[in-house]
Amino acid sequence: MRTRLPVLVLKGSPYEMGVEQGRKLRDAIHDNLATYFRRFKNETELSRTKALRRAEQYLPVIKRADSAYYKAMIGVADGAEVDLLEIAALNVRYELMYSQFSKIGVKPFPRTYGCTAFAAEPVAVRNGHVLMGQNWDWIPEVKGVFLKTSFPDGIDVACFTEAGVVGGKIGLNSKGLGLLINGLVSNEDDSSRLSSPFHVRCWKILRSRNIAHARKVVSRGQRACSANFIIGQQNGQVKGDVVDIECAPRATCALSPKHGVLAHANHFSNPSILGIKQVLDDERLSTLHRYDRMEAMLGEKVHGDRKLSLSVAKGMLRDHDGRPESVCRHANHRFPVDDRYETVVSVIMDLAERKLWATVGSPCEHEYQSLTL
Repeated sequence: MRTRLPVLVLKGSPYEMGVEQGRKLRDAIHDNLATYFRRFKNETELSRTKALRRAEQYLPVIKRADSAYYKAMIGVADGAEVDLLEIAALNVRYELMYSQFSKIGVKPFPRTYGCTAFAAEPVAVRNGHVLMGQNWDWIPEVKGVFLKTSFPDGIDVACFTEAGVVGGKIGLNSKGLGLLINGLVSNEDDSSRLSSPFHVRCWKILRSRNIAHARKVVSRGQRACSANFIIGQQNGQVKGDVVDIECAPRATCALSPKHGVLAHANHFSNPSILGIKQVLDDERLSTLHRYDRMEAMLGEKVHGDRKLSLSVAKGMLRDHDGRPESVCRHANHRFPVDDRYETVVSVIMDLAERKLWATVGSPCEHEYQSLTL
């Protein structure tokens, strides 16, 4: 199936871009608010009142961390004609949900959220470019959009985000820098630790001019919740770099590619180094299998003279080994509706070309469509 990517082009001040997003995506934002407040309650035992109260605590934190992000949130709320606290709840939904995942712990049924990502340095890619890709597995009802944004400082960004969320979580910029993410859960995750939120960090990474600055955005200060960031950069045809940074609330750990490639799913590679215990019981089979499978596929492709390409990357992200909890995830109908997750967006990026290919929906059922800066 060929489904045209939903793309929104934004220019102007942060507030003006926010208003445009809110106005153009009003219906999708209202749908996302309804979906998330339902999932907050049913999945994470967080009432609407508590979610809004916690979101309100983050408003001054976001304003201090990045005033442009804060102004863009106000714009989204005005454009969509909703309360600012509701938009704040969407923008800190990572902290709200993952903190609760940590507190709730093991449930009688396995939770299946997750993402599987990979990155490859030029030495492992046929055209000599940095190639990055991931399947974003999340709530299938959530409405997403690709943003093409031109910032006043000269940085252009193409990224995927959820309608109403200011900061894109998967994307690349005009400096050849790309970002992939994976959700992680540790015993120290706590939304009351009011630090720069996950989506604000993603926004700042995608506005970074170099990988060194992006690494500082990830590692500076403490975090409310754990997360994984894969960052790559390639300027023109020069040497490209890739780094994977696992983040616990109080510590970070940088992982380097092996034989030019790396993979990540939804568990820490070595939690003891970060001084935490990871909450894995309810996702063990899924994340460990997806990681091992991606590692195996990468190893097969880069062995000897074989290297990665766009077509190879598409094939890996369409892999069904272990279905439904495979790299290409499908809803497990043994679980209640509000505990089903699946691949809802798949993205592959060529950083030298400043180009991405994506599907909205499972990559096994949709053709990849291109988006160029």
